[in-house]
Amino acid sequence: MQALSIDKAGWLVAGPGVEICPSPHFDERPAEDLAHLNTVVLHNISLPAGCFSTGVVRRFFCGTLDFDAYPELEDIRDLRVSSHFLVTRDGRIEQFVSCLARAWHAGVSRFNGRTRCNDFTIGIEIEGTDFVPFESVQYDVLKALLAAVDARFSLEYIVGHSDIAPGRKTDPGPCFDWPALMREAERFGSPQFPGAAAQMSLSPLQPTGMRV
Repeated sequence: MQALSIDKAGWLVAGPGVEICPSPHFDERPAEDLAHLNTVVLHNISLPAGCFSTGVVRRFFCGTLDFDAYPELEDIRDLRVSSHFLVTRDGRIEQFVSCLARAWHAGVSRFNGRTRCNDFTIGIEIEGTDFVPFESVQYDVLKALLAAVDARFSLEYIVGHSDIAPGRKTDPGPCFDWPALMREAERFGSPQFPGAAAQMSLSPLQPTGMRV
């Protein structure tokens, strides 16, 4: 995977495998949080549920989805949702919101004693579900993206949506390979993985001195 970089405006520098898809679903972060964008939240998503490579996630985040064509999605018609990034099944990255702005990905949430995690986190959606393994190329691209985030913002924490909204959310889910990230964490700043899902899956690695 080629090296990625994030420009001063908070956008990935466009190149092969990177597409900028601006979403209207964002607002400004609190000013005090702009200097501390050190936490990434990992999610999974598929629309319709269990279906991949449909383009529906992009249209949903961009507010252009024709819900009449997808009656099974009627329950999310009125939602206004976005994320900073989506890593697709074939290893492409779509960016919807500048990292400097507040994407609407976390919902009701809490981390490190703070609520409203959208204020101070960067959201990365990975196309998938709780029930299907992710593709190896998605991990490769995710690591490159995390390296870009670290180079721009000094990454300190990586958590799952389930960690900041326990009982409400389960993603990135039991199929997500947390050890795959930990083994190469030095590539993206050696952040901590404090969430319950990561700690459980990484516990066999702890005697080696790796941080969680």
